[in-house]
Amino acid sequence: MELTHPEQTTLLYIARRTLEAVLGARQRPVYAPPQTLRNLYRPSGAFVTLRNLQGHLRGCIGRLVADRPLYTVVQDMAIAAALDDPRFVTNRVTAGELPYIFIEISVLSPLERVRDPAAEIEPGIHGVYIKAGERTGCFLPKVATEMRWSTIELLENCCVRKAGLAADAWRDPAVEVYRFTASIIEEPPLAIMEPGSPFGTMIVQPT
Repeated sequence: MELTHPEQTTLLYIARRTLEAVLGARQRPVYAPPQTLRNLYRPSGAFVTLRNLQGHLRGCIGRLVADRPLYTVVQDMAIAAALDDPRFVTNRVTAGELPYIFIEISVLSPLERVRDPAAEIEPGIHGVYIKAGERTGCFLPKVATEMRWSTIELLENCCVRKAGLAADAWRDPAVEVYRFTASIIEEPPLAIMEPGSPFGTMIVQPT
């Protein structure tokens, strides 16, 4: 999905204003983006990633299933990334920390099952989702780039580190392997430590 600039900035606005409200013990805002921002109403999966000024991860949660409007998924995943990431259960994001947090949104393409993962998955281009019964694992496309993994290393790490499977489980025809791409939206640097909206005139308003 190719998002326009107003659609991108609206998603970032929704994510940040939602976190400001929820972390500040206020009611979750309700948004109704303009209908002209059509892509925000399309069903889509998305991840929201939170990082501090040093680039360290502070939360990352996503939804792969494309069954709800994109803007509502982004709002839900922003809250989940701040409060529900099990890696930070004893150190969740706080309201005081939020001005020093960068928000990154990954808008996902539909999942596509692959029959030959080693040949059909390209590191840095494709994310991977592996499913074996109740065990599942997922890596966004950028992870392989950051870790400098080959396709095989990406698949093995997803099996072991995310799905709790044997490293070569992806070779089993009974194990489902999917690929997807992601469009990345990141906050501009001026969003950090600046009061008010970093995106100019408000595009959407809480009701």
